[in-house]
Amino acid sequence: MTKLARFTSTHLPLAAMALAIAATVAAGSANAASTQAATSSTVVTPINIVKAADLSFGSFAPSGSAGTVTVSPNNARGVTGGVTAMAGGSTAAQFTVTGQASSTYSISVVGTTLTSDANTMAFTPITDLTASAITSGTVTSGTLTAGTQTIYVGGILSVGANQVAGSYSGTVTATVDYN
Repeated sequence: MTKLARFTSTHLPLAAMALAIAATVAAGSANAASTQAATSSTVVTPINIVKAADLSFGSFAPSGSAGTVTVSPNNARGVTGGVTAMAGGSTAAQFTVTGQASSTYSISVVGTTLTSDANTMAFTPITDLTASAITSGTVTSGTLTAGTQTIYVGGILSVGANQVAGSYSGTVTATVDYN
């Protein structure tokens, strides 16, 4: 027998089986299965905040004793210690928040020290979601009922004994973010 004849008679069944296995593997398993899942996403209205009113402590006179000027979220002003309120009104700051209706959000309000040249007065914010008469505290969250809400910001201004006269200014920054 020739070498070709020996190969054909002995190895031919093995070669055929190898080709059959390779064809089955290439075609995939007879037990394979697949399915699909739906995908979805919701894009919400971005949260936004705009200033509607500035905070003003109005005019007042210091004395030899330290004191405070407090503006409530409802614009009411009170003084303590050696501070005398002068004519002229005070106003609470207002910020209007808009976004996705019924969504909750976090609130952070930070105020800077008021300055006039090198002279300063410390400021502590008072915040509320209604124009209330509170004189301390801050809110940390809100709900965008109908997609909008107002944040009212008053504050406590610490007036030093014999505080130097001048026009003092600073800023109040309100930051909001979806929960």
